[in-house]
Amino acid sequence: MTTINTTTSARGPIVPTPQAVAVQRPVRSAALTGGLWRHWQQVNRSASIPLGIGKLDEAGNFTNLRLAAGEALDADHQGPVYMDSDVYKMLETVAYELVDGGDDAELEEFVTTASGLIASAQAEDGYLNSTYQVRGPQARYQDLNNSHELYTAGHLFQAVAALARTGDDRLVPVARRLADHLVQVFLTERLPKLDGHPGVETALVELYRCLGVPEYLELAQRLLDDRGQGMVGRHAVGPLYQQDAFGVREAPVLTGHAVRAMYLEAGIVDVYLETGDRSLLDASVARWEDMVATRTALTGGHGSRQLKEAFGEGYELPPDQSYNETCAAVASVHWSWRLLLATGEARYADLIERTLYNVFAASVSLDGLEFFKGNPLQRRSDHAMAIGDPRWRDGWFWSACCPPNVTRLMASLQHYLGSSDPDGITVHQYADAVLGAGLRAGDVDLAVATTLPWDGGTSVRVEATPDAEWTLSLRVPSWTADPEIRLNGAPVETTNHSGYLRIRRVWRPGDEIRLGFDMPPRLTSPHPRIDALRGCLALERGPLVYCFEQVDQDSDVDVERLQLVPDLQAITADSHTDLPGVGRTTTLSVPARQLVDAPTEGLPYYSGARSWSTRPVRAVAVPYFQWANRDRQAMRIWMPVDA
Repeated sequence: MTTINTTTSARGPIVPTPQAVAVQRPVRSAALTGGLWRHWQQVNRSASIPLGIGKLDEAGNFTNLRLAAGEALDADHQGPVYMDSDVYKMLETVAYELVDGGDDAELEEFVTTASGLIASAQAEDGYLNSTYQVRGPQARYQDLNNSHELYTAGHLFQAVAALARTGDDRLVPVARRLADHLVQVFLTERLPKLDGHPGVETALVELYRCLGVPEYLELAQRLLDDRGQGMVGRHAVGPLYQQDAFGVREAPVLTGHAVRAMYLEAGIVDVYLETGDRSLLDASVARWEDMVATRTALTGGHGSRQLKEAFGEGYELPPDQSYNETCAAVASVHWSWRLLLATGEARYADLIERTLYNVFAASVSLDGLEFFKGNPLQRRSDHAMAIGDPRWRDGWFWSACCPPNVTRLMASLQHYLGSSDPDGITVHQYADAVLGAGLRAGDVDLAVATTLPWDGGTSVRVEATPDAEWTLSLRVPSWTADPEIRLNGAPVETTNHSGYLRIRRVWRPGDEIRLGFDMPPRLTSPHPRIDALRGCLALERGPLVYCFEQVDQDSDVDVERLQLVPDLQAITADSHTDLPGVGRTTTLSVPARQLVDAPTEGLPYYSGARSWSTRPVRAVAVPYFQWANRDRQAMRIWMPVDA
């Protein structure tokens, strides 16, 4: 009989074992109760999840599994080689919706249908991948460079772990048979190959955490240790692209496909957490630091090259051509969360916040029915005429990796709010929520309320507490300084540790901390080495990056001819309860000047320094996550500065 690890941690995506070397652990329970994040989850449940479930039948994912099961169908295998992974990501999504025992017949029916198809498709020896089962057993593991066979298995393992933690263990035997098969082939027989798309490493660790089978952790470690030895195989763009040029302890920076690189890093940190191999953590931290410093868009996006969806060189961050894939945003959150559990440092929560509020939130339309694969920071008015419109939102894609990645992260947002250690509880992200943790002194329950991201008022109320000392730690966001903090209306003494305000005391039910985060508009400058952004400024407020959309400007104001006037005192903020096409928002009105006489004929180059006539205007900016919901006109985040 399989024993499933149901520790006191919340039943979310990551549940380290009791022996793990994590500094922080996910809280015992977490739920969003209101505000923007809860609204996102409600749209996810009412629109995005039904869309995704329906697309699995329409796009052929279910048909592929039926073909693998040997059903005689008048159909061919459809879609890319990793089509099965979309089914698994939707199963993981649904697991988070059902984790609290909710009665949802629609979702239960999907789990039943998908589980039956997956079980019937599995081969007798445990192998499971519809693409290569349809092609025949001789196709297995012949092209791991591009086949995504282990990557796809990894998404199954993550879904099974998430479902098992809800009490649904129907797919546990399927996952065990497949994982045991991989152990036999890649650990016992030592097939000298690696998947060109990492992802199975972190999934094997989570399956080990869930089921307690040590060989799954050993296989994950083997797959990491073999990186840099050419086992991925030859590829047209070389080993750097597939994270196979260096060992995982030696690679100095992230290279190649952004999603693959960060999935690999998540696995590296997971293996560290369960083995204590400090060399893995140190190497991953160094690469994270370089990525943040030289390869991160203002929105938190990653992958500066549309071509091959890859990281570029240091400071190669063009606003218009950066890909910033939605899956990369998800991978970034996964990696940073693991580093946060490993170290307890606020900088990882800062990047998670930037990523969630900006590039991730922008990746799905406000109605939850369309998705971006790439998330640019600039869109020209003639974009569609110049190169077509491949980077606009769509309801689904031939390569549909991003939509179910959105749904699974959106459904699990509550699991990234807080963490605990034996001595206290830490709040990392501020959203209307309830959090619970089991401390050494006893059980603690908190209720968090906030007006973020629109205003900075936030409160944390103690709902239940033991009659003993424990520490409450509250992150100070990187975008604010010296927040006002009061306990039950009076000033309170705090200490600052790794970016968190800490209060240690004997708490009482009803104790309430009130935080005031200052949120004035900010003009943000790029690093001088980011060539594509020299002479530009961006606008931020609180956790939100702003952009200028043509639809918000007066009829005689052209976004593509604007120059910002860097005068913070002249910026005004306007709150809207229901801006048409957007909903609740806060817009910013800024002083600017518009070019009026730039020539339109001849070469676009001129002898010597030139100045052009301008006229004063006001320009209106909206939060980036709300862009592209009203039209397909021009948009910019980074704006030239009026000289």
